[in-house]
Order: sequence, then structure tokens, then C-alpha cells
Amino acid sequence: MKNKFFTVSIPILLLVIASFYFTSKFIEPSSKKEITIATGSIDGEYYKTALLYKDILEKQKVKVNIITSNGSIENIQLLKDKKVDIAFVQNGIDELKNQHSLKAIASVNYEPLWIFYKNENYTMDYVIQLISKKISVGKEGSGTKDLALKILNDNGIDDQNSQILSHSTQEAKELLLKGEIDAMFVVTSANSKIVKELLDNPNINLFSFKRAKAYSRKYSFLESIPLYEGTIDLYKNLPSQDVNLLSTTANLIVRDEFSDELTRLVLKEIKNIHNKKGLFEAQNQFPNIDNLTIEINEDASRYFTYGDTWLEKIFPYWIASNIDRLKILLIPLITLMIPLSKGFFPLYRWSIRSKIYKWYEEIQKIDLEVEDVKNENLDKYLEKITALKKEIKAETKVPLSYMGEYYDLIMHLELIISKINIRLVTK
Repeated sequence: MKNKFFTVSIPILLLVIASFYFTSKFIEPSSKKEITIATGSIDGEYYKTALLYKDILEKQKVKVNIITSNGSIENIQLLKDKKVDIAFVQNGIDELKNQHSLKAIASVNYEPLWIFYKNENYTMDYVIQLISKKISVGKEGSGTKDLALKILNDNGIDDQNSQILSHSTQEAKELLLKGEIDAMFVVTSANSKIVKELLDNPNINLFSFKRAKAYSRKYSFLESIPLYEGTIDLYKNLPSQDVNLLSTTANLIVRDEFSDELTRLVLKEIKNIHNKKGLFEAQNQFPNIDNLTIEINEDASRYFTYGDTWLEKIFPYWIASNIDRLKILLIPLITLMIPLSKGFFPLYRWSIRSKIYKWYEEIQKIDLEVEDVKNENLDKYLEKITALKKEIKAETKVPLSYMGEYYDLIMHLELIISKINIRLVTK
């Protein structure tokens, strides 16, 4: 009986193991826990944000490398050259339009466009008033230059009728303060030291977009946002009046092959950095995937639609991720369980009954031998069958539902014992 049990169970076990092995070949290996992020200049807001990312992601055992650059245009090239995995890129960059291998995973904050100009005792209401001026539009490769040229071209300003200069933000600030240029464009957050320094300077004015809503209608990635009087500094009353600004957003861009696991982890972790109320941002407004001008990463879209999975809510991220990856192993398990569930109860009954029936071969042998044994040898067989009865009672443990068959076995033993006793009495 034991041999029959192994004959049935071992092939089933081997089938299960083979099914799991075959299915495991379709499981993607765990992603490399290392990412490289492209930012902007080392004194820019992108770099400061990347340092926050590095801190939280390395707590999740993900190594983070940071590469500085001239800005969004250069970051796009770094992505295309596969030198970085994630890059900060300003929303609305034309360079992104035909980059089908790059995907956005989130907008993380507003990035207002600031236009500072020399205070010459008059206020500019329209961008066209900058015509014939010396204007710094940002460094080559920066998102500032891309947006500034759009705004200037919309107003008929180009290098034919004005001096368009490409200086870094720091260089442009120094030239503006010296009076060597007339205006400068910069796309950055309100936390920038340069913004606060220029706002605090009485010789410098901040341009207010009188037609901000018109620009936001023309460009889907731009929004009109108000900067209220005293918002930057209540004590110094900076700015000294309400200002209308135009703002784009800072986006996180990845290559198309970027790991789904790392995409979800990044979004899960940075949420706690960007979901707070800010100068322009409402509580929980960011990160989001609104008004993006580039195709959205599929896994990022699912994350913003459905949020954390129930596994991610229960387990630490990498445990939840590995469990999720292994869910494909349920396919062979379920496939095998359907037929096995039908055979389980018969197999169970057979295994229990085998504990009883295994004794019948020995009982039958004794019964046949007793038929032919001489009377003087009956005592030996009586001792043998009695010892067998004690052994059966000691070793045979079965559920109550099978006690009928157990007692049938004992009754058959008693029958043989009775036959031997009758012969012993009559000999």
C-alpha cells in the first residue's frame, strides 16, 4: 500500500514542481536598485529636490546618483543617450514632442516664469515693450530659454530688433543689477534666492502679465497664477502689489524601458515631498499628471488612478513588489488544483482505508496456514494472531468515520482466534 501511495503522490509532486519551474521563466527579474537623476545647475531648485529624493529613496535601499546639467534641453539629451534614468524637464519643451521613447511620470510643482527689468520709473504692462532691449533669456540647453523665446516671438521680438542674450541665471542677475542688460527671464520656484534678492531691490521691477490668461489659453502647459502683495515677505511687503505670473510645471521624465517597480516606488516616496501646500500649490495638488505635453508612462497612470495596491498598504514596498511579481505562479497552482481537488477526497479515503487494509495480507496468510496446521502447533498460531491483534490496536489510528471498517478488521481477527480456540478444545 505504501508503494502505491508513493506511485501516485510522487508524479503529482513532480508535476507541481515542473509547472512552477516552467512558469518562473516568465517572471521578470527584480529591477536593479539604482537610478541616476539629471537635474539642473548645482545651485538650482532641481538639484535641491534631487537631494531630497536621494535621501528618501536610499532609505528604501535604492542607490541614487545625481548629474547636473544646463537644464531641460540637456536633460532630454542625457535621457536619449541613456546616461540617466530620470530627469527634471520643464513642461512644454518643444524638444519633447517627437521623443516617443521618453515618458512622463509626474508633474511635481509649479515653475513660474519671472521677468525682471530695470526700474526706469515706468511700469511695463506688455511684453512688446521689451523690444529693442538687451534681454537675457537663459542659458543654452535650459527650459527658461525655450519658454522665453516662445513668449518673445509671440510679441514680435527677436534678435533682429532686440539683443537676445544667453546667460545663466546668476550671470543675468549680476548684469541686470549693474545695468548692463535691461531684462532677464528665469523659470524657477519662489524659493529661489535670486528671485527674493531681485524682488528686494528697488532698482528692479517684476513684470506682471496683464494678458496672463490669454497666454494660458494659447499654451496648455501654462497657467495664470497670482502672486499677492506681501506673499514673499510680509515685513518688507514683497512684492509691493499683486502680480500676475505665468507658470509651467516641473516634470519627471523617464525612458520608456524604465522599471515599473522603480516608477511606483519613486511616485510613492516623492508624494510626501510634493503634496504639501505651497506658495502657489494647494494641498495634495502635486504630484499629478495634469496638462502634460508628453505621453504618460503607463504604470504612472495606473498609480495615479488606483494608488497603492493592497499589498503595498500591508507590506514594505520591496516585499509587496516581490509578492506581486510572483503572482504569476498562481497560474499553475490554480490549474493543478482544479483536477487535484476532484481527486483529493478519494485519495484521502484511500490513504485512511489503507491503514486498515494493509493488515489483511498478513491475516489471510495466518488464516490459510491455520487450516493446514497440526493441532499441536495451534498454540503458536494463537500467540501469533493475538500479538498481531495488539499490534493493530496500537498502530492503527483512524478517524471515527472509519471505525466501522476498523472494527470489521478486529472482528475478522476474533473470528480466526475463535476458530483456533474451537480446535484446541476439541483436539
